[in-house]
Amino acid sequence: MTALLEVRNLVKEFPARGASWRSGAMVRAVDEVSFTIGERETFGLVGESGSGKTTTGRCILRLITPTSGTVHFRGEDVLKASRSRMRELRREMQIVFQDPYSSLNPRMRAGTIVEEPLIIHRVGNRAARRARVEELFRLVGLDPAAGRRYPHEFSGGQRQRIGLARAIALNPSFIVADEPVSSLDVSIQAQVINLLMDLQEHLALTYLFIAHDLRLVEKICDRVAVMYRGRIVEIGDTASIFAAPAHAYTKALLSAVPVPDPDRRRTRLVLPPMEETPLSPLRQVGTGHWAAVSREVVSSEQRVGSGE
Repeated sequence: MTALLEVRNLVKEFPARGASWRSGAMVRAVDEVSFTIGERETFGLVGESGSGKTTTGRCILRLITPTSGTVHFRGEDVLKASRSRMRELRREMQIVFQDPYSSLNPRMRAGTIVEEPLIIHRVGNRAARRARVEELFRLVGLDPAAGRRYPHEFSGGQRQRIGLARAIALNPSFIVADEPVSSLDVSIQAQVINLLMDLQEHLALTYLFIAHDLRLVEKICDRVAVMYRGRIVEIGDTASIFAAPAHAYTKALLSAVPVPDPDRRRTRLVLPPMEETPLSPLRQVGTGHWAAVSREVVSSEQRVGSGE
């Protein structure tokens, strides 16, 4: 697998606020996060709210500045890039935001919103840009004539399609999809997910897919990293993690996934506060499967796998 993106020891700290914190205290939202994403891969980043998923994605794109660590895109350290070089890299690295209602400027027409990246990066003349906008609208399943309308005249699913059109306007190779369907109705979610998969096939895209819906992750992601309290506690092939989760937090997350059969009940697991700790180092528990568990757990898993 050819690596498109390599994240190593990424850290992001924020000043702590509130009466319970001492002056000058810092909260580590992202704590020594490392992973690699291959060309044309869909890599899932999952965890509960506040686990550091979105902050990780925004640090990768330098929408917020990391405290430390490295992010290499095609071998180049994004965090050391100059302002002018970062402007060039933005053509290759884009984001689809979670909320299609707040991520679109309500005072701009949809066509202008999609055209804006082309204007900023001085791509083509006015006629060429307009033709490109019409092409993008068709790619995401919208009528080009809808470009004259304002965001409030669209449904949530249509707005997210506009956000997708804006994200792919500059022909990027890497997109951070930050919970792109979490605010949409279930019926619309499937349409947008299918669109993401079609665009990946058509445009050779690589995704960092940030989500909390494990059913979606299982369907579309090649590999998954599970985040807990700012750290990755399990990472590996999607099929391996869903079939044999090793970390207690991953097991608790999977136990919360609804079962479609009303006559079948899944036993909910409660995360033991002291049994597993995200501070444990990642250890290999299977082929391409790593988890932050103790050596005893790894030894036990290996004995079970060998039939002892």
